[in-house]
Amino acid sequence: MPLPPAYALVATDLDGTLLRRDDTVSPRSRAALGLAAAAGARHLVVTGRPVPGVRGLLAGIGYQGLAVCGQGTQLYDAGAGRIVRAVTLDRELADAALGKIEAQVGQVYAAVDQDGPDGRTLIEPGYLMPHPALPAHQALHRNELWAAPVVKVLIRHPELDDDALAAAAHEAVGDLATVTLSGPGTVELQPYGVDKGAGIALAAEYLGLDPTTAIAFGDMPNDLPMFRSCGYGVAMANAHPLLRAAADEVTLSHEEDGVAVVLERVFGG
Repeated sequence: MPLPPAYALVATDLDGTLLRRDDTVSPRSRAALGLAAAAGARHLVVTGRPVPGVRGLLAGIGYQGLAVCGQGTQLYDAGAGRIVRAVTLDRELADAALGKIEAQVGQVYAAVDQDGPDGRTLIEPGYLMPHPALPAHQALHRNELWAAPVVKVLIRHPELDDDALAAAAHEAVGDLATVTLSGPGTVELQPYGVDKGAGIALAAEYLGLDPTTAIAFGDMPNDLPMFRSCGYGVAMANAHPLLRAAADEVTLSHEEDGVAVVLERVFGG
């Protein structure tokens, strides 16, 4: 039996971190994750994507473990193909939060990720999907966004950049929701107090592990709570400046196998 590794859990974001721009995992990264597994470490995917937007991708890379999805709102068992826990965003609070944001910055365009393994991403007129590979369905009016339970709301502004919109939204919504910046063109609202840090803590509990034994990899400010929950945080070279500043280490970019470079060093010896 292999000795317990220094890190019992390897937590990786997907977009901009483990995945290359074409949504694939490189052979080198697969091999490095294999090294970690051979040493006894568990791999945990921690992503802002909701379950329907990641289920096929996880199957394609042969991932069978737990996945924290939807910014911590969903815990998904990829091997069993089921959501083991989910937290939804109160739709009245979400609508009120949008109103407060618009009172401060003017009109925003919104989308929602519905709850459930087959939940849809609905977009109102004017909203542009930042990731064209993810499917979305057009709603005719904003009130259609609230027709079914949602795990999070995505917002875009016609003029403000991501950092300015995230800061304004955080100030406007208070404790109505948690505001995250998870990627280019992706400012999101999820249930208050729910984030990747809470999600990884829940997943670690399910696995019988201490999250402080985790080494975490990310690229955007939504990964900050994950870094705070884990023992060691690694930012990609392409990461947002806030995450690079908070990281214990900065590795190469997601296109240069930055995750693999660190895992090879940690588990390859």
